[in-house]
Amino acid sequence: MQISSLEKELSGNEYPGRGIITGTSADGKKAVAVYFIMGRSSNSRNRIFVQEDDGLRTKAFDESKLEDPSLIIYWPVRVLGNDTIVTNGDQTDTVYDGLKKGLTFEQSLRSRTFEPDAPNFTPRISAVMHIEDGKYTFSQSILKSDSGDSASSLRYTYSYENPKAGVGRFIHTYMGDGNPLPSYEGEPTPVQLDGDIDTLTETVWNSLNEANKVSLFVRFIDIATGKTETRIVNKNK
Repeated sequence: MQISSLEKELSGNEYPGRGIITGTSADGKKAVAVYFIMGRSSNSRNRIFVQEDDGLRTKAFDESKLEDPSLIIYWPVRVLGNDTIVTNGDQTDTVYDGLKKGLTFEQSLRSRTFEPDAPNFTPRISAVMHIEDGKYTFSQSILKSDSGDSASSLRYTYSYENPKAGVGRFIHTYMGDGNPLPSYEGEPTPVQLDGDIDTLTETVWNSLNEANKVSLFVRFIDIATGKTETRIVNKNK
């Protein structure tokens, strides 16, 4: 397995869209979650991340300029007991409600497909991190159209048990810029997770395309204690 440079993966793609990274810190003691959003339109760029007690939500930076809240205003992160859910849309709530009812991560997402934003049909990417009794596992999911065919859905779930220290799995919505935008292809990319939370935050933020990046969330969760440490960066201030 070839582990890629996170900086290279990000800087080499002008428009990865929205991205999720989950994995383990270099010292093996922290579960790592990263979520970022980018935007090409003024509506997509008019956003910030706001931390709440039970998660993270997107919010319009300038409410007077908000055009269409659908698909851009949602909770990217929610916490349910020992589970941390990270997604690129309102399926965060779908997973949260499903887990609460006793469904699995994969079962919870069976009711959802890709986003209804023709002609892009943006993939729904999701992750859930589970920490209990000093053990850590995570899963990632992508729901996408079959080569832009709105009648065909492709569903992939990837699960990682006892994930390796210093390695994350990176999944994002687009392979690059374009019209229509090309959907993500392949398995989640293994990437190196170096340094502490501030180092990782700086690496991700500085590697994203300057014109298109909007907001970034990074969280480290102590696998032994469950204690969390969070960083949020918003381009709009």
